[in-house]
Amino acid sequence: MGVRRIGSVGSHLHGLFNIHVTIMSGIEIERKFLVKKGGAYKSAAFSSSHIVQGYIPCDAATVRIRIRDEKAYLTIKGKSKDGIGRYEFEKEIEMEEARNLMNLCSGGVIDKRRYLVKSGNHVFEVDEFYGDNEGLVMAEVELGAVDEPYEKPDFIGPEVTGDKRFYNKHMLKYPFSLWREDIPQDYR
Repeated sequence: MGVRRIGSVGSHLHGLFNIHVTIMSGIEIERKFLVKKGGAYKSAAFSSSHIVQGYIPCDAATVRIRIRDEKAYLTIKGKSKDGIGRYEFEKEIEMEEARNLMNLCSGGVIDKRRYLVKSGNHVFEVDEFYGDNEGLVMAEVELGAVDEPYEKPDFIGPEVTGDKRFYNKHMLKYPFSLWREDIPQDYR
């Protein structure tokens, strides 16, 4: 069987799953930050959800399966050249499919609670990690351009964008519990 070249990854995956879902794709530009301890983000949040996610082994891209409350998603992310922007494809999938795909994930799962906090014209996603990553709280903000200005909430600490230790996939192999002492005490 030969390789068939298709117009887009989206149409190929849509055919694989044969379900009608919302598909999001494009360049993801995000910045990551440590969060000051004390939990100020919780009272500022307008929403929170429980997330469990795993990663299917793939050298060319990051393939993530995520269960967020009662919904499930397949996400494929390309490699970043600058640590800030990279191609992202995401689509909602059936919960049963997500559970089956989770069995293909290697290295365990990331377990976290995500809080959404509005600041100016942006929403910061604040992740509070559990398990071997307990004690780590990190915030991300997605931007329309690398140089887009944004207002940081008071609880935001130092930027860690591009530091691989803070990539969820990396934390499966090298959890926060192994390097927490490298982080200033105000942020752990």
